[in-house]
Amino acid sequence: MSDLPFTLDQLRILKAIAAEGSFKRAADSLYVSQPAVSLQVQNLERQLDVPLFDRGGRRAQLTEAGHLLLSYGDRILSLCQETCRAIEDLQNLQGGTLIVGASQTTGTYLLPRMIGLFRQTYPDVAVQLHVHSTRRTSWSVANGQVDLAIIGGEVPPELQDSLEIVPYSEDELALIMPVFHPLASSSMIQREDLYRLKFIALDSQSTIRKVIDQVLTRCGIETRRLKIEMELNSIEAIKTAVQSGLGVAFVSNSAIEKELQMGVLHRTKIDSVIVNRTLSVIFNPNRYRSKAAEAFTHEILPQFTNRTLEFRRQTKEKNGARPAALKPSAEVPPSPK
Repeated sequence: MSDLPFTLDQLRILKAIAAEGSFKRAADSLYVSQPAVSLQVQNLERQLDVPLFDRGGRRAQLTEAGHLLLSYGDRILSLCQETCRAIEDLQNLQGGTLIVGASQTTGTYLLPRMIGLFRQTYPDVAVQLHVHSTRRTSWSVANGQVDLAIIGGEVPPELQDSLEIVPYSEDELALIMPVFHPLASSSMIQREDLYRLKFIALDSQSTIRKVIDQVLTRCGIETRRLKIEMELNSIEAIKTAVQSGLGVAFVSNSAIEKELQMGVLHRTKIDSVIVNRTLSVIFNPNRYRSKAAEAFTHEILPQFTNRTLEFRRQTKEKNGARPAALKPSAEVPPSPK
């Protein structure tokens, strides 16, 4: 086969149809006409001599061959994007793009502050933040769709050998309650007091809930004995419910800084118990690490932790070819920890 039987545009169209579930929505997302999308798919199927979609149902369903092509197509498109970003780095030291991933809590409450500080220093670098579950975020880093990520859960076992996982900081899970709760007048409660409180928690199937339960268990708290009064689908909803007096909850310290400053929530200590989880930074050491990612790693991350961070250099740096650092555009004020 002398020529490739597909183009990058055809791979983009295939990916869009698979994501959107229909030719029309895929065309809309790509800002092209539906007939143009249909024609490209027909040409692709003719060139490959295999059907890519089952056309019997209302939703566009990939055939086995379609799934196979989509799998390789994702990797091809990801590598193309990586190539463009590497070339962009060479052409413009103050441009480029940084793509950061995060699990839900860190992405909502910690990363925006980090990105804000980074943007003060490098205003010409475009920054994207992708917030998903730890599992999905880990796969995005492994596939090269994300430069680096900060996560609070466990990296999937199948990815632990291929990713660089660096313990970053300790995130305390605080017990919060209404300021008018009877126990709010006490500076500390006992472990047994937990089993008499009414708790508000995330849905039992949520990743964050599972992580919190695992951390509580490691700290000797019997989660099965906690009285779950209500399950909600977001940290913000939980904070509002607690503030309204509907119960107490465990949430990340980073999620309640504003409420504690305003005095609308009370954080209670538990005698002899500190509920911590470890946040980790993850990279794919076999992927190109842009100058923007290097700057974020070595200049921004250390300002939000007391730990000494040690990151393995990427392969080309081991041979003495470390990319040059970005040139800051302004002095950065100290960041709040």
